[in-house]
Amino acid sequence: MSVLVPGATIVAVLGVVGWIVTTWLRVKHGYPLENSWGKAVYPRTSDETMERVKLLSGENAQLRAELSAIKERLATVERIVTDSSFRLDQEINALRGPAN
Repeated sequence: MSVLVPGATIVAVLGVVGWIVTTWLRVKHGYPLENSWGKAVYPRTSDETMERVKLLSGENAQLRAELSAIKERLATVERIVTDSSFRLDQEINALRGPAN
């Protein structure tokens, strides 16, 4: 004779309902479903998706190139500002007083 505990039954039902709602939300928002190991069960790969990945990859490469150019320019500006002759010129101009 087994006796069902009402609290355990409620927890089990809530767990199943939560799993169903989570799965529904994933499908609704386009996320691939996953198995218990975290691998996609039905990954969505379409021509549109692949084209979007190519475009984003190209944009990513362009932005990385632009960022490296900006880093080089910043390094040059830092070298100029920390140069002792530049600093000496700034100190001399400060001693001369305000420009008229």
